[in-house]
Amino acid sequence: MHAMSDVVAVVLARGHGHRMRRADTSAHLTPDQEAAAEAGGKVFMPFRGHRYLDYVLSSLADAGYRRAGLVIGPEHRVSCQPYIAPGRSARVSVELIEQPQARGTADAVRSAETWVDHSPFVVLNGDNLYPVPVLRDLARLNGPGLAGFARDQLVQSGGLPPSRIQSFALISVDDFGHLSGIVEKPTADQAEAAGPSALVSMNCWRFDDRMFSACAEVAVSARGEYELPDAVMLARERGVQFTVIRGTGPVLDLSSRADIPEVDRHLAGVEPRP
Repeated sequence: MHAMSDVVAVVLARGHGHRMRRADTSAHLTPDQEAAAEAGGKVFMPFRGHRYLDYVLSSLADAGYRRAGLVIGPEHRVSCQPYIAPGRSARVSVELIEQPQARGTADAVRSAETWVDHSPFVVLNGDNLYPVPVLRDLARLNGPGLAGFARDQLVQSGGLPPSRIQSFALISVDDFGHLSGIVEKPTADQAEAAGPSALVSMNCWRFDDRMFSACAEVAVSARGEYELPDAVMLARERGVQFTVIRGTGPVLDLSSRADIPEVDRHLAGVEPRP
């Protein structure tokens, strides 16, 4: 069994930001936020004098993580320099992991293999802010797992619109508390049949070395990418069990300009210490 201090965090920070780039006249943004939105830089979005990524790293530090690898594209290296500057005072040590081409989330995880160096690791989206207890519970698992969130609880706690949550990946759990299935991008009928309290994945995982072969060998999806949920199911077919922990929100989701005011409201009074 690994100690908490052995578990490292891989933050998927490359996203294209297509939805964030779309104009939205109803979203009232500061000039700096407008510039970040036009660049698609979700993790670099400014809030109250800090970047969104500062809050993500601060949550990891609060949960006990001491090392984080940021999976980025070559175009993000300059923007990430403050996180690797010599003498930076920080609770989390940050290193950059470059994904040469944006080929999907499974490929992004695969790019972190050398950096992970056989440590157990969590994977999380850089544009989501997860509850500290969830991040801590994942690190304490004695093996692979993921956080499952009830859809209605996400609406109540984080202000996420129900229409968006209905598009999140549905997960099913067997009698032993292990992942038994994932429905990525459920249809409207599937979402309705699952009910408001159905569990969804917010792409917050705990993995070990066995995940890298699945990420390397998973088939390309209909979207033309190598998808992490598909790689998880491939690993499961090969005998890897994923324990599902029940997470409670809020989970902040910074996907579009319309999300910025709600995220800003939740961050009021929070001083990040990455």
